[in-house]
Amino acid sequence: MIPVLVIGLGLGPDDLSPRLRELVDHAQVLAGGRRLLAYFPEHPGRRIELTGGLEPWLDQVQAAAQSMPVAVLASGDPGFHGVATALIRRLGREMVRIQPNVTAMQGACARLGLPWGAAVHVSLHAADAEALPRLWTALGQSDLVVVYPGPTLDPTRLAVMLAERGQDSWRVNVLENLGAADERLCSFARASEAAGVFGPLCVVVLERVGPRPPAPTIGAPETAYQSDGGLITKAEVRAVALAKLALGPKLTLWDVGAGSGSVGLEAASLMPGGTVWAVERDPRRVAMIRANRARHGLAMLEAIEGQAPEALADLPRPDRVFIGGGGPRLEAIIAACAARLAPGGLIVVSAVLGGSIEAARRALARAGLDVDETFVQICRGQAVAGQTMLKALNPVWLLRGRADGEK
Repeated sequence: MIPVLVIGLGLGPDDLSPRLRELVDHAQVLAGGRRLLAYFPEHPGRRIELTGGLEPWLDQVQAAAQSMPVAVLASGDPGFHGVATALIRRLGREMVRIQPNVTAMQGACARLGLPWGAAVHVSLHAADAEALPRLWTALGQSDLVVVYPGPTLDPTRLAVMLAERGQDSWRVNVLENLGAADERLCSFARASEAAGVFGPLCVVVLERVGPRPPAPTIGAPETAYQSDGGLITKAEVRAVALAKLALGPKLTLWDVGAGSGSVGLEAASLMPGGTVWAVERDPRRVAMIRANRARHGLAMLEAIEGQAPEALADLPRPDRVFIGGGGPRLEAIIAACAARLAPGGLIVVSAVLGGSIEAARRALARAGLDVDETFVQICRGQAVAGQTMLKALNPVWLLRGRADGEK
């Protein structure tokens, strides 16, 4: 088999160096999308056009390379969210020769006069389940985020989603058909102002306007959040609950009976690439969750208004569950959560009343989870007559159920 050349065209054929142009000319087979193949109308070789599924096209490329030099044409840099990944997976690294070029990300930032060394890039082309969580995480990591929109999420819809999550403080730059004669740049001062119809070949550059919102610290004071008359998981209990949840990257957390959203928001800062689903039945509290999300700039939290357990039915499978409320429905909520829990997942229930504690014990045990309990008693110092007195807060039970890893 002859090694396959994968040639990056940059923003267009004008970005090809004489050496790369010569490699294209000497290939007996050109492979790629219709737009890229059309750049070389005079090339005499055979053409393998990517018109349907990727795998049948790879079959043809692999078969042709058994006896003929094949050049695969790629836009931008083929190794940067490009076709090189699929070719290496199919043929192996030793049978792929990558010829790099300018990426659309570099071209877009250059057009805007922006250095791109500190930019964070997210591709939504694949539309996989992790794509949007990667974007929400990126918004908290950098003041410059470059997005390759996908077929189901165009620039206008992307801007709407930003505004809905309290992420309005971004200048939205949409660069369409970079390097082509009909190249177009549209800039909007804020996400809520972005609108228009754009073609499929777009790059979106997000520039933060103003200071970056402060992410909540673990066990942040209650005053860091809007709450309903002080009904909020106390800071110290929050910190212990988050430790019991054993959070990490790319997890999915359900925060059931989310109240102000304080637990879910602090959890989000410990789950890069993950998603928090905060479920709350009271519409006033849902509004508070969204306000707190905007205040702390944590777009990866989804606020759901609804009554558990019914509101849980359409949510993605959780790796972790925190239940901070439930009342008479607590056992049904725990049963619903346990039925959907991922292998090795954890459920942590916060309870104050004796009836709730017993109900949680029964439900966790009935679900076949391995249960442990922690009793949290917090005392805070209070100045009295020039001295300090310890004032006790309401004690809280944290009951944790762990699913086995082979569920």
